[in-house]
Amino acid sequence: MNYAELQSAIKLFGLGERASLKEIKSRHRMLVKRHHPDTDGTGDDEMIRKINAAYRMLSDYVASYRFSFAEDEFYEQNPEERLWHQFMDTPMWGKK
Repeated sequence: MNYAELQSAIKLFGLGERASLKEIKSRHRMLVKRHHPDTDGTGDDEMIRKINAAYRMLSDYVASYRFSFAEDEFYEQNPEERLWHQFMDTPMWGKK
């Protein structure tokens, strides 16, 4: 897999720059339902192959992703915690 192939899979799934595994799985189910030949007889075999190949590629990428447990990454993934941490010492919002 190269970056162009990954970008192609992301585009096929209509994903943004960040996506959760749950979003990837949900989008896969939606696309398969839409394009499957058994759905209403108007499905596209080639499109199903592309969707499944893209799903395998995205799944492999996510499975081998190395997660960062750095504090800045934690706050980026959890914006509510970042706000609480940022304003916790402010008398109006944090400590009473």
